[in-house]
Amino acid sequence: MIQVIIADDHQMFIDGVKLIIKSFENIEVAGEANTGDGALDLLEKIQADIAILDITMPGKDGIDTAKEIRKRFPKVKVLMVTMYKQKEFISQLLAAGVSGYILKNTGAEELHQALLTIQEGGEFFGEEITNEILHSMRHRNAMPEEPHFSKREIEILKLLNDELTSQEIADKLVISFHTVESHRKNMLMKAGVKNTAGLIRYGINGRLI
Repeated sequence: MIQVIIADDHQMFIDGVKLIIKSFENIEVAGEANTGDGALDLLEKIQADIAILDITMPGKDGIDTAKEIRKRFPKVKVLMVTMYKQKEFISQLLAAGVSGYILKNTGAEELHQALLTIQEGGEFFGEEITNEILHSMRHRNAMPEEPHFSKREIEILKLLNDELTSQEIADKLVISFHTVESHRKNMLMKAGVKNTAGLIRYGINGRLI
């Protein structure tokens, strides 16, 4: 069972997310807080797998809370759920080491995919967030540094090079189809390419495969 905590200064949002998560199999809300410090206090008492945080909270904001979680509770993954998609927030959250970032206007299915992907060790960025990152990269006309691919991403990249479909990869690695697609989308974003062919070309040129 995946244990989740939620920290947001709007109780109505917390109640809504709890209701959505209640419909998911093998995921449950283990605690809630209205501040970043409250989330950290919860993690002292609860063995949670994922912390769902908002950026703007009284006292310690979501970014500082994410940094503190990474330092004090390295096994706890952070999913940021917020209304902000400006590039400055995105860059700060990536630097803070969050595992996922989706907008509050997302649907239940994307939230479900995000939680499953993160729990399996992947990263999940909502479509609007990914588009904003790509837009920023194109306007800079270059990546600021060589992107880091996780071991799982490189594993999937090699299987894509072997011409396996996403479903075949999911079956082979015993993970969900949505998780494979999330990894593929994240790799496209990191490599700054548009499709799988470009991703494979990038992998070959970078000696990843």
